[in-house]
Amino acid sequence: MLFYARQGLALARRIDYPKGEGRCLSRLGILHSERGNLPQALRVDLQALSLNEASHDTEGTARTLNQTGLLYYALEDYQPSLRYYFRALHLYDTAPNSDPSQVVSVLTNIGASYMGTGQLDSAAYFLNKAWLLTRTSPAVHRSCWGNPAPYVLRELGLLEASRKRSHEALSYYRQSAKVAGPENDLRSACRSYQYISELYQQNGQLDSCIIYARKALVLSQSLPYVLGVVRSSNLLTDSFKKLDKGDSTLKYMSIMLVAQDSLYNPQRIKQLDAIGFAEQQRLRQLEDEQVAYAARVRLLAAIAGVSGLLLLVTILWRNNRQQQHANQRLRALNEQVTHQAEELLAQRDSVTRTLQELKITQGQLVLRERMASLGELMAGVAYEIQNPVSCVRKYAAISVDLCQEIKTELTQTVLPLDDKELVDEMLQNLGRNQEKIMHHSQRAESIVRGMLEYSHAGNQPRQATNLNQLAEEYLRLTYHDMRAKSHLFNVALLLYPDPAVGWVDIVRQDLGRALAGVYTTAFASIQQRLLQGDEEYVPQVSLTTKRIDSEVEICVRDNGAGYSEATQQALFKRFPTTDSISDATLGLALSNDLLTKSYRGKLSMVSFENEYTEYLIYLSLPLLS
Repeated sequence: MLFYARQGLALARRIDYPKGEGRCLSRLGILHSERGNLPQALRVDLQALSLNEASHDTEGTARTLNQTGLLYYALEDYQPSLRYYFRALHLYDTAPNSDPSQVVSVLTNIGASYMGTGQLDSAAYFLNKAWLLTRTSPAVHRSCWGNPAPYVLRELGLLEASRKRSHEALSYYRQSAKVAGPENDLRSACRSYQYISELYQQNGQLDSCIIYARKALVLSQSLPYVLGVVRSSNLLTDSFKKLDKGDSTLKYMSIMLVAQDSLYNPQRIKQLDAIGFAEQQRLRQLEDEQVAYAARVRLLAAIAGVSGLLLLVTILWRNNRQQQHANQRLRALNEQVTHQAEELLAQRDSVTRTLQELKITQGQLVLRERMASLGELMAGVAYEIQNPVSCVRKYAAISVDLCQEIKTELTQTVLPLDDKELVDEMLQNLGRNQEKIMHHSQRAESIVRGMLEYSHAGNQPRQATNLNQLAEEYLRLTYHDMRAKSHLFNVALLLYPDPAVGWVDIVRQDLGRALAGVYTTAFASIQQRLLQGDEEYVPQVSLTTKRIDSEVEICVRDNGAGYSEATQQALFKRFPTTDSISDATLGLALSNDLLTKSYRGKLSMVSFENEYTEYLIYLSLPLLS
């Protein structure tokens, strides 16, 4: 596949054939995806998508959109995958003579994604629709992409398994594996065996689970299909671990870890996020260009209307000279037309002034964005240097005390008078130096405080925001940031939003930064407890929102290591002097400042060591009507 796709790509580029180039790139994207290189697959798919759209290749565009959605589905990120699937389905619905096999593939992918989000009714609707088309369309079996029946049957079995109907699910899985044989569809057979193995594992039938998991692993390694390797080796690892067979457990765990590192490598995940973000920026820019084009079209239409009106005035003026007997009537008509022309000129002048005001406003907005970026930079710099400054103050204070202790010891030691005066003078100089260090560190502290206050003092615009969505969004962002630093870090996120909280008028960035500081402190507490090595410990972070009249209560609770009373007091200081404060918890003081100064709110915490820590946020935020 790789050899012929590259040959086709080179040929298409040599003859300047963008449609062929886009389709060959799309095939290469499939290969990268199967081998687990998701960032490269996404990059190649986006290139192919650009060429498909430029060459007006509707079928190629729909195909590339479908396989791009599969990339996000492999990462269990179902919302982006659904967006790509529905775009592909729209193109197949509008295009004449669409390949029914591809339509079935998109419908099945949509159903699988809805299963991932837990919307089983929606999943059943699209999967049944796909199966009906597979059974009734004769063109499905003549498609160059093969018969999609194994894939549809497999996902129907997964739906029945989600509904706790093990017997029906097993029947679908076996049908899928049976139909995949004549089609030589090794990938579908691999997934069917994997799902059968999972079903047997859930029912406690470990021997049957191992048999089908080995079949799935052999097929996935022969393709190679990295996602299948990960899931099959994981099943074998768990099964042999339950059977207390250490050698087999270690063998399949090694296979699983190698495949996971290839598929879920943090660097590749970051690349994937960057590529996806760039694609969103490109789509947004394309929308802006379309809006600008529509505006130009409207302007040209207005100019054409004015030109036609002026032409009409000229014709009327000539008729006025030729038809003297209708002079009075034409004079009135001429005055009317002149008045309309004056109104149009006035409108043109008004439009010109409006455009000028818009340009001035745009310049002001750009300047405001730059100032906001400068404020964020100052806040980041101040946040980074506050810990070193606190350390300088702490050790300077220790040195002053140490000098005093040395002086006390010298008074009890017999030394020659000259030596004693010399040592005393040196200690006095050292003490003065430490006092100067203390003085200048206090000066640095005041400068950092001023930078933080300046960075938060900007008049950023408030906007209507769904507070529940904002709090959940920043919780997940903070959690994925922690996972990017440590891919073994896993926490159960428990969400209890109150629908009555509704929409509020806030500065999203400020409140989000304050919430991120609280979340980071909670995750840091959990990391500390994970280091204790308690095998029965299940890390959890819960987020609860509640509306009380015109106030909103946000409660964040973790079951981490907790903090002592002295540490709790130090957490709310910008420059703590205790060594028990880690860099991950320094953001709590910034969160407290943002909440109390920007929203006149209140942040408090209750903590018990090795039990839990609870952070309570009270904000006066009336509900928007």
